Amino acid sequence: MEVVENTEVTKLPYFNSANFTPEWEKGTHKIPDFSFTNQNGENITNETFEGKIYVADFFFTICPGICPKLTKNMGILQEEYEDDPEIKLISHSVMPWNDTVEQLAVYAREHEVHLPQWHLVTGEKNAIYDIARNGYFADEDFVKTKDENGFIHTENFILVDQVGYIRGVYNGTLNLEMKRLKRHIEILKREI
Repeated sequence: MEVVENTEVTKLPYFNSANFTPEWEKGTHKIPDFSFTNQNGENITNETFEGKIYVADFFFTICPGICPKLTKNMGILQEEYEDDPEIKLISHSVMPWNDTVEQLAVYAREHEVHLPQWHLVTGEKNAIYDIARNGYFADEDFVKTKDENGFIHTENFILVDQVGYIRGVYNGTLNLEMKRLKRHIEILKREI
């Protein structure tokens, strides 16, 4: 019986398309420029995350399904990296017509979301949906249907590196995936 040695992963792949095929060469797809408003009414752009590793997700404040679990797990990440200024979090509301700045502020207080690490953002629906689908590749249904009127509801957490490349996708409702995400954040911190 041959024993296979466990090799340590020292580099993460790049994800350049919605099919999330890992590519090991330099990335070609960066998160496009964006401008949203956070729970404090502050303008949040790509520059907010420049030089930082960040985790992005999509939620809405009145969601009875997966969003409470996503928020809980983002809270765990916030706690885990609260002393690490290199790690940021961003949660985009997919229901901006309900999730005003005021509503996000209430939600942030209820769920102990702390700035400057974790931004809950809202903005124009078209801008949010466009970046979800074409920036983060977060809407699996859109990949299948191409229905621009479809509502975005995804459990994905997307890991973005210090220069804006997607380096991982994780099911944000699963503890095992959260452990994998934390391992990958540590790899990314050493890699770049």
